[in-house]
Amino acid sequence: MRSIVNRWQGIFAALIVVLACIGCSKVPSVTYNPWQVVNVPTDAKLLDIAFTDNPKHGYLVGGNATLLETNDGGNTWQPLKLAVEDPKSRFDSVSFAGKEGWIAGEPSLLLHTTDAGKSWSSLPLNEKLPGSPILITALGENTAEMATDVGAIYKTIDGGQNWKAQVEAAVGVVRNLERSSDGKYIAVSAKGSFYSVWKPGQNAWEPHNRNSSRRLENMGFADNGQLWLLARGGQVQFNDPAKPDEWLEVEYPELATSWGLLDLAYRTPDEIWVGGGSGNLLRSADGGQTWEKDREVEGVAANLYKIVFFNPDQGFIIGDRGVLLKYNPEAETASPSEAT
Repeated sequence: MRSIVNRWQGIFAALIVVLACIGCSKVPSVTYNPWQVVNVPTDAKLLDIAFTDNPKHGYLVGGNATLLETNDGGNTWQPLKLAVEDPKSRFDSVSFAGKEGWIAGEPSLLLHTTDAGKSWSSLPLNEKLPGSPILITALGENTAEMATDVGAIYKTIDGGQNWKAQVEAAVGVVRNLERSSDGKYIAVSAKGSFYSVWKPGQNAWEPHNRNSSRRLENMGFADNGQLWLLARGGQVQFNDPAKPDEWLEVEYPELATSWGLLDLAYRTPDEIWVGGGSGNLLRSADGGQTWEKDREVEGVAANLYKIVFFNPDQGFIIGDRGVLLKYNPEAETASPSEAT
């Protein structure tokens, strides 16, 4: 009986410590807030964003067959309706190479445009396709790669009429999947217990155990090919560029955090942004060695789960419940009061 009491006393003491730490973050604040909230005419879950060869012309996609278009660089968005069989279709991914674009989604949905989105055609997919498409990457004229939620990868060079498998076997259900600019893929398992890497020319995925007891939340690539990972408990980690199979020391951008890290993106080779639950947003200007917090964004009532930079001056953060943030490159020159 005494051992049970002692155990609960220990748990209670630990909770007191955690509660005492919450809200007393010692992470310094950014000197200016470069993110502005954009009004989006939907409360559907937004999932991806892409721009055509015109940097002011782009598209947002999401749940319930949501397709939004901008012609002013993302300041305003207008809803579009596409004739899809299921109005509750989920548009997971959108990608453009010039005026040629693709939308992939569930269940087994693939759309294609060759005129920057003036018209879209639905392409049939094989009923035996392993899983549903969740990632599409436009690579050039008539050329694209498509990946499914079980890690099957296919490539077309004839505008989607035919697809060739790039890997012999799927990897299993994944929680997220990312492609590098040179064609490598990384996939985190559905339960976050392991990850797998595929490189062009390989017949199969290479599985890797996670390197700690913390479950993996997300993984991806820097422009130089370096891997990054986010794990439960607010962990950030990068692999060693000189020894890709080895990982550098774990980073904790904010200790005693009660929210999770959801996505990471590079604005420049050294500047990193990390988004998380409850509107939390962190920045590192030195490749992840030190961190600052954008406290102006904390008032945004959304989990920030996708960060995209198309170039150092054009970036967006997607949150749940139709929340969209747009990067303002001129904010640095404004005074702190003007940048809020």
